[in-house]
Amino acid sequence: MNLSKPLIMANKLKMTTRVSPIIIALDYSDTSQALSLIDQLDPIRCQVKVGKELFTLAGPQFIRALVNRGFKIFLDLKFHDIPNTVARACTIAAELGVWMINVHALGGKTMLIAAREALAQYSQAPLLTAVSLLTSVDSTTLKQIGLSGTIEENGLRLAQLAYESELDGIICSGLEAPLFRQSFGRNFLLVTPGVRPVGTQSGDQKRVLTPKQAMTNGSDYLVIGRPITQAKNPMGVLEAIELEINTEIKL
Repeated sequence: MNLSKPLIMANKLKMTTRVSPIIIALDYSDTSQALSLIDQLDPIRCQVKVGKELFTLAGPQFIRALVNRGFKIFLDLKFHDIPNTVARACTIAAELGVWMINVHALGGKTMLIAAREALAQYSQAPLLTAVSLLTSVDSTTLKQIGLSGTIEENGLRLAQLAYESELDGIICSGLEAPLFRQSFGRNFLLVTPGVRPVGTQSGDQKRVLTPKQAMTNGSDYLVIGRPITQAKNPMGVLEAIELEINTEIKL
C-alpha cells in the first residue's frame, strides 16, 4: 500500500453529518493486516477505529497515514489520568487530525471539562466522547470493583457526568441507548461497541446487540470489529450490515 496516496476528503471537521454510522475497529497486532483491510475500504462507507493495541504498535505515524488516505479516525485510547495530562493528550490527538477521541467518564468532572476545554482552541476539533461502562462489564464486575447499583444506574450516572461537562457524546451499550436517548436528547451522540451481526460470536463482549437493534435503540454510531476484520470476506460482511441497517437510516 502507498501511504502517500493523495487525500481523498477533508478529515478534520468536527462532523455531525454522517456518511455512515459504521466504525470498523482495526484491532490488529500486525500493521500489514490492518493495511490489507484498509486497502479494501472506502472512507465514504465507514470510519475506522484505532485502539491501544494498534496504536502502541504503529504510533502516530500510522494515524497520519490513514488521515492522508481520507479516513475519519476514532482514536480509542480512553484517556484516564489527572486533568492536565488528559488535556495535553487530547491536544496532541487533535493535532494528528483525528475525527473522534474518548476519555473515561470515571475520571470525574474536572478531568472531563479539562479535556473539553483543551479542544476549544480548535475550530475543527475532534468529537470528544466519554466511556461510561465498558461493554465487557457486567454485574459481577461492578461488585468486584466496588460500584454499587445496577449497570443501568452506573451507566446513566456516568453519562450524565459527560453530558453536564458538555462532551459530544458517550460510548455505551446499545442496551442503554434508549434510556440515554430519552435522557439527553438527539444532539448527544451515542457510540455503541459490542455490536454483533446475527450468527456471529459475542467473544469477550457481554452486552451485545445486532446492528439493526442498536440503531433502533437510538445509537448513532456502531463500532464493529472482529465480525468484519476476521471474516473471510470482510467487504461482504460490511455490505450485509449496510443492508440490515438501511431500513433504519439512509446511508
